Amino acid sequence: MDEVYQVDVEGFKVEVELSSSKSSIKQYKLLLPELSKPTKALVEHIKAELVLRINPEKTTNEASLNLLKKKIAHEAGNLIDEKMPSGAQSKQFIIAYLLNDVAGLGKMEYLLNDPYLEEVVIPGAKKPVMVYHKKHGWMQTNIVIETDDQILNYSNIIARRVGRQINVLTPLLDAHLATGDRANAVLYPTSNFGNTLTIRKFAREPWTFVDFIENNTCSSGVFSIIWMAIQYEMNILFSGGTASGKTSMLNVCMPFVPLNQRVISIEDTRELKLPDYLFWNPLLTRMPNTEGKGEVNMLDLLVNSLRMRPDRIILGEVRRGEDAMVLFEAMHTGHSVYATVHADSSQETISRLTNPPIAVPANLLKAVDLNVVMFRDRKQGFRKLYQLSEFVETKGADKSSISSNILYRWVPTTNKIEPHSDSLKFFENLSRHTGLNQQEINNDIMRKKKILDWLVKNKFTGIGNIGRMMRAYYLDEEAVFNAANDNLKPEYVLGRI
Repeated sequence: MDEVYQVDVEGFKVEVELSSSKSSIKQYKLLLPELSKPTKALVEHIKAELVLRINPEKTTNEASLNLLKKKIAHEAGNLIDEKMPSGAQSKQFIIAYLLNDVAGLGKMEYLLNDPYLEEVVIPGAKKPVMVYHKKHGWMQTNIVIETDDQILNYSNIIARRVGRQINVLTPLLDAHLATGDRANAVLYPTSNFGNTLTIRKFAREPWTFVDFIENNTCSSGVFSIIWMAIQYEMNILFSGGTASGKTSMLNVCMPFVPLNQRVISIEDTRELKLPDYLFWNPLLTRMPNTEGKGEVNMLDLLVNSLRMRPDRIILGEVRRGEDAMVLFEAMHTGHSVYATVHADSSQETISRLTNPPIAVPANLLKAVDLNVVMFRDRKQGFRKLYQLSEFVETKGADKSSISSNILYRWVPTTNKIEPHSDSLKFFENLSRHTGLNQQEINNDIMRKKKILDWLVKNKFTGIGNIGRMMRAYYLDEEAVFNAANDNLKPEYVLGRI
């Protein structure tokens, strides 16, 4: 046995055993109590009464889900006291069992509540559920979903709660759970081995720039430059491969947006979570119904967002040429834009944007002020900022082209993010945007770095805390900088602003 720890689900703690073998895949074992037959019969009777009393489908977000769970826990406690002999089995386990079955996805909830898991996959009926563990990679669990109908039922629960459907005519589902986790389902025969469900988990408490600096994902020096760019309404593209952390990095940087700015985000499924102080309107795409009507795609929302007087536009991912054209048009008409792109390097980002299927004219890329590239090392299990670069126009004999100038990059030999080249464009544009000279820009960046290092030193994290601190900064920058300079407690500063 390699490791043992506990997972808390609705107040009931269940043990998890992790073990490895040279001859087979690593094992993830949930040690769940088994209900006796008489107890199970009573529990099923109680479950039927709960479903009649409470409609479990009316949960569209985490707040409504938590409210539903409180109601179920209260009703379930009363029914258990009324119908079951005291001490028959752990009351807390039975309440957790009922909560998982009525308001959740049954045994899958134990996996979804394990903070060490990133991905949970039901590959098909009668096959062990697979999980991706942060420390150990892919592991095989001791949980098996017995029938395709049960997998379809889980998929339907997820679909109904976001106003979508999945059936033979529409066998694909891309949606999100009330907790924000992303779910993807594929039905048989599109999935040859039977119905399958994949859930990508997101941190219950979103990452912050303090976390990223502390775990060496990015440096305070780089964040201070990104902060400067966001504060003064410059455009940033976030690139990276699948699961490299580009959306997380985008989310981490959004608290740098100043007060009194309208932020419009456009996503397929909700992944972003911004601080409460921001004037934020999240928009979501919608799939067509079975008749092919009612679709709302990225382009529809992007065009519509320009009519909503946005100061900042966030696009979940640039996939198509039409989306990119409108996005770059928004940049050229004075909107501050942030978006993610699938690309492994800054130069590849340029190539991906200027070639099919996106294929925007290269001259439009001049509107991008910074490109943040994220990298994931699958072998060692870490994510890191790989490059911070700018797009520079280079003039040739016949025509001009766009190339990448890398300002900072991750150096594997030192495992540090280090300066690479001098800026050819960014600071000049920043000076034009702000009216600041280079010395004033350098001083501002150093002040921002001082504040970031101070927050890291005091382990001041949490999206709520960071949101309040950024709000305080924009209300009284000098007070926050002086507090950082004097190494006062962040809580003390928030109490005075």
